Amino acid sequence: MMQSIQGLGELAADYDALLCDVWGVVHDGRESFPVAGAALAQWRGRVGPVILISNSPRPSPQVRGQLDALGVPRAAYDALVTSGDATRALLAARAPGPAWAIGPERDAPLYEGLGLGFAGLEEAAFIACTGPVDDERETPQDYRERFVRAARRGLVMICANPDRVVQRGDRLVYCGGALADLYASLGGAVEMAGKPHAPIYDVCLAAVAERLGRPPERARVLAIGDGVATDLAGAAAQGLDALFIGAGIHAQETLTPAGDLDPAAAAAFLAGEGAQARYAMAKLAW
Repeated sequence: MMQSIQGLGELAADYDALLCDVWGVVHDGRESFPVAGAALAQWRGRVGPVILISNSPRPSPQVRGQLDALGVPRAAYDALVTSGDATRALLAARAPGPAWAIGPERDAPLYEGLGLGFAGLEEAAFIACTGPVDDERETPQDYRERFVRAARRGLVMICANPDRVVQRGDRLVYCGGALADLYASLGGAVEMAGKPHAPIYDVCLAAVAERLGRPPERARVLAIGDGVATDLAGAAAQGLDALFIGAGIHAQETLTPAGDLDPAAAAAFLAGEGAQARYAMAKLAW
């Protein structure tokens, strides 16, 4: 049964390390959440390591710069692991391609040093997708006709961001996972390394082991996130307990009008999605 908690400190005796989602938990894409950052810093100081685990398609050095710009304190985490980090191995295995790259220019660091070439749909050997080219305006349906042609050619899509949507300020925007869903529905093959898939967790748990000086007990690693299909599904697949944060992409289904967690609504929503979390709270706090 899911337990509603008021603060992360309540769990300090039960876990050695945290794997914490970023978008929707630590920031919303436009501003950071100082209380969440302070809670993670408290955990690091009192309990153990904090590994940020993000489905951003960019490698961690670029995302770390974004966190700095948003005001997320470096004291809040020991390491940052992104879907981009985990996906680079999938891309490198297909070099020199060429790849039909779909995504905004800001995601270009994903491909640096991999020896990949690029081409249009008709000449490409596979698809490399980080998200819509213009996520402020485009929807997955803008790609339907091209995806039909790509699926007929048998092109595999490497999707560097399994998130379907992400919170940006007060709205949700489409991510690579939404394009991957459409492509799969049209008969296309998709490969991913980010949450909820195993490769990104392998990297994160190795980072925990490095800081603990031993392999972690999975029963003592807590995963924190707001995404049912990514954070909670990934934690369940890895045998990790999960703390669900309601004030993210599922706020409409799990919070009261005042912004507090509605435990009954949250439990019903997760059950309806076939998801599970051991704990839940509205916003991350100590």
